[in-house]
Formats: sequence, C-alpha cells, structure tokens
Amino acid sequence: MHTLVRRWLQNPAASGILIFVAAMAALLVQNSPWKPLYDGLLDMPVALQFGAFIIAKPLLLWINDGLMAVFFLLVGLELKREFLEGQLAQPANVILPMIGALGGIAVPAALYILVNHGDPAAMTGWAIPTATDIAFALGILALLGKRVPPALKLFLLTLAIIDDLVAIVIIALFYTNDLAMGSLSVAAAALLLLILMNRIGIRGISGYVLVGLVLWVAVLKSGVHATLAGVVLAMAIPLQGNAGAPSPLHQLEHDLHDMVGLGILPLFAFANAGVSLAGLTPEVLLTPVPLGIALGLLLGKQWGVFGAVWLAIRFGLARKPENFTWPQLYGLALLCGVGFTMSLFISSLAFEHSGSTIVSAAPAAGHARLGILAGSAMAGLLGYLVLRFSLPKVPPGS
Repeated sequence: MHTLVRRWLQNPAASGILIFVAAMAALLVQNSPWKPLYDGLLDMPVALQFGAFIIAKPLLLWINDGLMAVFFLLVGLELKREFLEGQLAQPANVILPMIGALGGIAVPAALYILVNHGDPAAMTGWAIPTATDIAFALGILALLGKRVPPALKLFLLTLAIIDDLVAIVIIALFYTNDLAMGSLSVAAAALLLLILMNRIGIRGISGYVLVGLVLWVAVLKSGVHATLAGVVLAMAIPLQGNAGAPSPLHQLEHDLHDMVGLGILPLFAFANAGVSLAGLTPEVLLTPVPLGIALGLLLGKQWGVFGAVWLAIRFGLARKPENFTWPQLYGLALLCGVGFTMSLFISSLAFEHSGSTIVSAAPAAGHARLGILAGSAMAGLLGYLVLRFSLPKVPPGS
C-alpha cells in the first residue's frame, strides 16, 4: 500500500489532482455548516516576534505571503536552470513559445479591460486572466499519458515558464504598495550579500536560505510583495557545486518540488478557492469582473496563444515544430487558460490584501474567484477533450 501511494505521488498528474481536490473541498466547506470554522481558521491571527520586532498577520496571509514565497523560489530555480542549461538557453527553442506566451498575456488582459473599462476598482484585476497554472496544466496533460509527444509537453512547459516570468514582472510593477525605504535598504543589503556569497564560491544551501529569510522579511515590510524575495533568492543559488558535489540549484529544486506541488499549492488552493454559492444565480457570472476573468481565461488565452503562434509562423518569424499538429497546438492553447493558482494569487493582490489585513474591495473578491474557477474549469475540460481526440491513439514510437 505504501509503495502504491508513493508511486501515485510521483505521478506528474498528482499535484494537479490534489490542487483540484483541495479547491473542491474549500467550496464544499465554504457552503456548509462548517463555514464559520473555515473563515475563522483563515482569519486566525498568527504572530512572529523577536523583541520589539513583530510580524502579525492572519493565517491566510501567512499562506499567501509566506508559503507562496517558497513556490516562487521554486519557479525562480526552474527559470534559472532553464536559462542556463535547459531549453531556454537555446534561442531557437524560445522564440515560438515566447510569442505564444506574450499573446496569451495581452489578449486576456485586453478582454478583461474591454469588459471592465468603466469601473476603476475592477480595473485593478486586469492581470488575473493572464496567468497559466503550470502544475494544473501539466497535470491535465499527464492524464493523456504516453500519447503526448515530448515536444508538445516541452512547448507547454516553456510557454508556461515564460508566462510565470512575465507574471513576476507584473506583480513587481503593478501590485506593489507604498515603499518603505528603510526596509528596501535592508533588502538591498541582503541581495548584495547573496551576490557576494555566490561570487566568492559559497555553495552551502543553508547560508543562502538564512540570508533569504532576512530578505523575505525586509521585502515583506518594504511594500514590495514578499513572494518576489523567493525569485531573487533563486537567482543567487549557485548552479555549479564544489568538485564532486551535486549542484546546489538542482538539489534545492529537487528538495522543494514535492513540498510545493503536493503541499503548498493544494494548501493555497484550499485557503483561496472557498467561494460562497449563497444567492448565486447565472446572472452573477455575467457581471463584469467574473465575466471578464472567465472570458480572458477561456477565450483570451486560446486566441492569444494560438493566434500569436499562427501569425508568427505565417509571417516567417518562427517555424512550426513538426512533432505536433495544429489541432494539438490548439488544445495546448486551451490548457493555457487554466489560470487557477496564479490567477487566484493575483486576484488576492488586486482585490483582497492590503498590508497585514484582509480587505474586501469592490468588486467582490468572491466574484473574482468565481470567474477564475469557471474559466479555468472550462478551459481545462475543453483542452483535455481537444487533445484526447487529436493525439494519436498509439503512443509515438510504440
């Protein structure tokens, strides 16, 4: 039994399945007699204090600002590895996914803005439908097993990585509060120390993690979103180890992979996907915020990714890979509309969180989450069906 569980957890689809189960559990609990317990748990104050220094936040913000920093650390490690020795190190492999990623960011944002342009408060959520959930999208793709050509999976992975990189830039530029220069100075000093450690050849991961914690606290207090500290720390982790020793970057990435995919992301989904269905009518989905998000994820992503790739190939900017067909590429573009985790995260920055408190900005945060769930679910289901019918019945090379 233990072997079966371990084998299942190693399945690439396991993370996506756990995230889905956690989201469904949050929906059920939020709409059950246990709702007060769920809300009370997320609002429970948690404080960390050293003398006069204190960080006090509700549990929800510890998850979103703290644990998600670990997720962004893993994203940063994957980005650095791909740029230094992976597919992103070869420009020819990057051009087409990059064009697709940029189209898949611009068109959903434009659709959202088109629907919500008359409401300044709603406009803060323009970036919500621009994100792709790597774990969820790859999990759905993994359900199709060996029928998926490796080139198709690689294309999705590269596109989603570029998508995440742009999302990090968007968060840094557009979802930053008023800056505290003292804390920024501490963060800058921590960053310089990380760079120095890398330059003088320090390879022990523990030293980087310790300085990274100081960096996270400083960024948290500075007004810049704290999760960006994870990306900055990742850029400082050395790729090469000492003679005969494993790569610190590879080791840390390996150590964090299961923790993030099987623990942090499902916990984040459980904490953020609880949407009250009380009084919910079909008309709610047609209100501007959820409609803009759902249309952005379901239509904007597929139009943006597929349209940008088609135009790039049509005008000779890039070549279409011979390993997969246009219908398969269209199914992949649909899967990019599974925004879920990243969309929920950006939604929390846009509508719910302010400093160390949880606020409910107009439009209602619950309606934004409803749009994310609806758009992601439809995009994921349609993407799966298109790929199921367009992929070869027999795995390539069988």
